[in-house]
Amino acid sequence: MAPEPYTIPITVRGYETDSQGHLNQAVYLQYAEHARWTYLQHGGIRQSDLLDKGIGPVALEVTVRYLRELRAGDETEVDCRFVWGEGKTFRIEQQIRRTDGTVAAEVTGVGGLLDLQARKLVADPREYFRALADDPAVFGL
Repeated sequence: MAPEPYTIPITVRGYETDSQGHLNQAVYLQYAEHARWTYLQHGGIRQSDLLDKGIGPVALEVTVRYLRELRAGDETEVDCRFVWGEGKTFRIEQQIRRTDGTVAAEVTGVGGLLDLQARKLVADPREYFRALADDPAVFGL
């Protein structure tokens, strides 16, 4: 059974908005990235742990579906969950929601773990997540 998505709160800051007062499109990606790194830390995986093993996470594909505008001061929740397959890649599914439950954006992606020496994806990223995590169940492993 997959765990509930990991969620963090983020307040939209004025300097993140565009000339129309909307959250700038690129900032949605930054929120999603922040949630992913926070999720890894929550499960006991630090960036330095990955580097010590000679691996690094890579984004191979990212799609943002913008559904509702966000403005300065809006309180949001950004969630994240990994969906594991059998190969070298995994899916990442995220939502950015106002705290009233309104979904502002959906961010989906395909990621992998890059062997930093060989410059190739590792064969089974789940193996590394299991080994590095304090509690692999946090990641659905």
